[in-house]
Amino acid sequence: MKSQWNEKLAQGFAHDPLKLRVYTSRLLGLESSLVLHGGGNTSVKATVKDFYGDTQEVLYIKGSGWDLATIEEAGFAAVRLAVLKRMAMMDKLSDTNMVREQRAAMLNPNAPNPSVEAILHAIIPFKFVDHTHTDAIVAITNTPDGLKRIQSIYGERVLIVPYVMPGFVLARKVYEMTRNLDWTKYQGIVLLNHGLFTFADDAKKSYEDHLKLVTQAEQYIAKQKISLAKAKSVNTNLLGLAQLRHAISRAQHAAVIARLDDTAASVGFANLSNVKSLATVGTLTPDHVIRTKPTPVIVEKNIDASVEHYSTKYQQYFNAHTNGKLKCLDVAPRWAVWPGQGTVSFGASLKEALISADIIEHTIKAIQWSQAMGGWKPISTRDIFEMEYWELEQAKLGKSKALPLQGKIALVTGAASGIGKACAERLMAQGAHVAALDINPAIKEQFKTTQALGMMCDVTDEQSLADAVDRTVKQFGGLDILVSNAGIFTPSENIDAMHAKTWDKSIAINLTSHQRLMTHSAKYLNLGIDPTIIIIASKNVPAPGPGAAAYSVAKAGLTQLARVAALEMGAQGIRVNVVHPNQVFDTAIWTPEVLAKRAKNYGLSIEQYKTNNILKTEITSYDVGELVATLAGPIFNKTTGAQISIDGGNDRVI
Repeated sequence: MKSQWNEKLAQGFAHDPLKLRVYTSRLLGLESSLVLHGGGNTSVKATVKDFYGDTQEVLYIKGSGWDLATIEEAGFAAVRLAVLKRMAMMDKLSDTNMVREQRAAMLNPNAPNPSVEAILHAIIPFKFVDHTHTDAIVAITNTPDGLKRIQSIYGERVLIVPYVMPGFVLARKVYEMTRNLDWTKYQGIVLLNHGLFTFADDAKKSYEDHLKLVTQAEQYIAKQKISLAKAKSVNTNLLGLAQLRHAISRAQHAAVIARLDDTAASVGFANLSNVKSLATVGTLTPDHVIRTKPTPVIVEKNIDASVEHYSTKYQQYFNAHTNGKLKCLDVAPRWAVWPGQGTVSFGASLKEALISADIIEHTIKAIQWSQAMGGWKPISTRDIFEMEYWELEQAKLGKSKALPLQGKIALVTGAASGIGKACAERLMAQGAHVAALDINPAIKEQFKTTQALGMMCDVTDEQSLADAVDRTVKQFGGLDILVSNAGIFTPSENIDAMHAKTWDKSIAINLTSHQRLMTHSAKYLNLGIDPTIIIIASKNVPAPGPGAAAYSVAKAGLTQLARVAALEMGAQGIRVNVVHPNQVFDTAIWTPEVLAKRAKNYGLSIEQYKTNNILKTEITSYDVGELVATLAGPIFNKTTGAQISIDGGNDRVI
C-alpha cells in the first residue's frame, strides 16, 4: 500500500491542524480496503478559542454519517478534550449518556454527532489518531490463532486489544490497559476482529505508519499464496432475481432494490462447495452488521422457501439473545449468496444496495483469506447481536419515514420530454427508481443517476423493448410500475384523404408498441410490489375531433387494451388505469406556431386558449406527472380499470 502523501499540498495546510486532518483523512478514505462508506474515524487535538474568546483544548473527531473519502471541515465535531478524558475514568457509562455528554461538550451544537470512538481518541496521547477497519488485519485476526499471527507479524510494535464492543466499553478497556504504558514503544493498536489505530504528533507519520502496518499484513497474506475462487455465470436468471426481490420485500414489509453482482469473484464464491458454512458464520467487522445483518440468505432452488427459512432463523437468533426489552428488526436478509448467479445486495435504494455490495465484495475476499489461514472465525453470535442491537442503533428506529414509492421500480416510455419526463421525475421524487426510455439519444444523459437509468429505445422495435425491460430488471431487481406513455400526434388528415403511412405509424406507436411493452413486462409485474400499469391516453378517446382519426382510434384502442388488461391481470394483483390528458401545452407538439394558430381558430388569445376549460386553469406536464405518481402509490392501491381525465374540465367529456 503506497503513500499518497503530497508534500506540496500538505504544506499548504500546515498552519491549520483541522485542514491537515481533512487532507490525511481523505487519503485514508481513498483506500477501500481500509474503510468503506462511513467506516473508520480520524481525529486531531488542537487549541482553539471558543465563542467567548477563551482558550479550549479540543478533539476534532469525525462526525457520524461522514465518509473519510469526501469529508470536509464541517464533518468534524470539536469536543472539549477534558470532558472526554474525564468520561474515560468512569467505571460505567451507557452509550446513550455518552452521546449526550459528548454533544454537551461540543463547541458547535450544530456539528454532527462525534464518533462513538471519541473517548478512545482522546486518551491516546498524540495529536493525530487514525483508525480504519483494514481488510488484511481483520482477516488475519478472524482466524482461530489470529492473536499469534498478529504477534508474529508485528512483535511488540503494536498494542493488541481483544475484541470488545465499540464505544465506551472499548475506550474503557484501552484506558485500563494503558494507564502505565510507554506509548513511544508502539506504532499502533490492533483491535482483534475490528481494526487498526495509529497515532503521532505528525500527521504524515500517523498516516504512513498506518500504511506500513497494513502493508505488512498484506504481505503476510500474500506469502500464503491464497487462490480466490472465480467463475462465470452461464445465464443470468432475471426472473429468479425478480422473485428473490419479491420475497425479500415481503419479509421486510417494504419494497427493496436488488442488485445482482455476477462478477467472476462473486460467482466463484457463490459456487464454493462449502459456501453455506462459510457465509453464515458472521461479518468481517462488527460495524458491517448494521448494513449486512449477521449473515446472508443462501438461495436454493425454491427461492421463496429460502427466504422464509432465513426469516425463521433470524427470529430464532433474536429470541435467543434478546433481553426482552429490545424491538426486533425486520427479519429480511440484506444480501444473498446465489450459487450459479453470484451475490445480491438489497436496499431501500440502489445507493444503499451498492454500499452493501461494496462491503460484500471485501467480505467474500477476506472470508477466503481467513479460511486459508486456518479457518474463518469472526466474532461470536452474541457479540454480533450486541452490535446489531446496540442501544444507539435501537434509538434510531422509527425516526426516518420512507417516501410513498421508496424502493419501487418504474419504467416510463417517451421520457425525454413532456409528460413522460414529468412522470419519471415525479415518480423519482416519491422515491421510485426509474428506467426512462426514449428514442432521443439525450435520454442517456438526462437520466443518469443511481436512481435512474436512461435508455435509448425505439418502441416500435420489439426486441429493443424486450431488452430495455430486461435491462431494467438487471439494474434494479424487478418491475413494479409501468407508465406506457410514448406516442405521437399525427398530422391532421380527414379519413377520405388519409395517407396509409399516417394511419400505420399512429397504430404502430400509439397502440401496438404499448401492447408489446405490456406483454414483455407482464412476467416481471407478476412479481412486482403492488404492481401497476398506467396508460397515457387522450381526451380524444371520450371526445374525438375531426381530422384526428389516426390518433383518436389508436388511443381508443389503447384504452380498450387497458380495460382488457385490467380484467386479465387483476387476478395477479396488477392494477391497470388510464389517464386522459388534454391540451398539455408544455409538450413538444405545442410549438408557439401551433399554439398561436389554434388560439386564432377559436378567436381567443393564447392565454385564453390555454385556460379554455371549465376550471379556467392551465394543464402542465408536471400536473400529469403528479397524477401518475399518485396513481402508482398507496392511495389508489384498490383502484383498477379507471379512466381519469386531467383537462381542467371539458364540457364535451362531461
